[in-house]
Amino acid sequence: MDIGLAIAIFAAVIVILILRTIIHIVPQYQRLVVLALGRYQKMAGPGLVLLLPPPIQVGINVDLREFVVEIPQQTCITKDNAPISIDFLIYQKVMEEQAADSILKIQNFRTAVTGIATTTLRAVIGDILLDDVLAKREQINEVLRTKLDEVTQRWGVKVTTVEIRELTPPRDVQEAMNRQLTAERTRRASVTEAEGKRASAILVAEGDKQSNILQAEGQRQSQILRAEGFALALDKINEMAGHADPRTITLQYLEALKALGASPSTKWVIPSEFAALVAPLAAFARGGGGDDGEKKAPR
Repeated sequence: MDIGLAIAIFAAVIVILILRTIIHIVPQYQRLVVLALGRYQKMAGPGLVLLLPPPIQVGINVDLREFVVEIPQQTCITKDNAPISIDFLIYQKVMEEQAADSILKIQNFRTAVTGIATTTLRAVIGDILLDDVLAKREQINEVLRTKLDEVTQRWGVKVTTVEIRELTPPRDVQEAMNRQLTAERTRRASVTEAEGKRASAILVAEGDKQSNILQAEGQRQSQILRAEGFALALDKINEMAGHADPRTITLQYLEALKALGASPSTKWVIPSEFAALVAPLAAFARGGGGDDGEKKAPR
């Protein structure tokens, strides 16, 4: 190979390396912390950034996107001395205006967040009873987020969300909770069954009540109709009796006496009104005979 060509290739490689140290393309989600001779100079990006070759200027990339840190399962002691295992997730991000702090004020903030989260979790759980730990997960999440954010904000890191992923109480506590849950379900079933029977009894009693009311109303209407019919019959009888001939009534009495005479009874009871009824008939009979005698006397 020709020496001149080799020198040209070597020079081209050197130029490319120098350009790579000078020209930096910073993505939209990153910022470049620029150090000049070891001292913080500025925050650069996004886009094309030109820097002098190291060690004159050095650029350190900082990712501004939100990221998650998984805290492995930790065994904590509650306020009532019950052990409980907890694992959770921390969502956080570097604030743009404080991106330099995440480089200049701490060596590795991700590791630091993991450590401070573990100690903070134990401190928070130690002030809460076991029942509250199991029932107030959202409140614990908010307390953890607030306490972690107070520590990480000086590093330019914002804790956005803390989510407890799993709570594992001791085995005996789990068994007691299962028994309590079973007893509660049994109680609810008994209450529901009793309420159903009560509602059914009320409906049956209400139906019987309505049935009795309807029957009483029907009987009352029936009695009213019978009374009205009887009254109409009496009125009709009185009306007919008012137009009846006394001799016809007397004949009816005689027919009744005839029927009594045919009976095997040895004693008869004749009403006193019978004489008054028979008197017109007897007078009629005498009057008929007297008229004939009077007619015959002048002859």
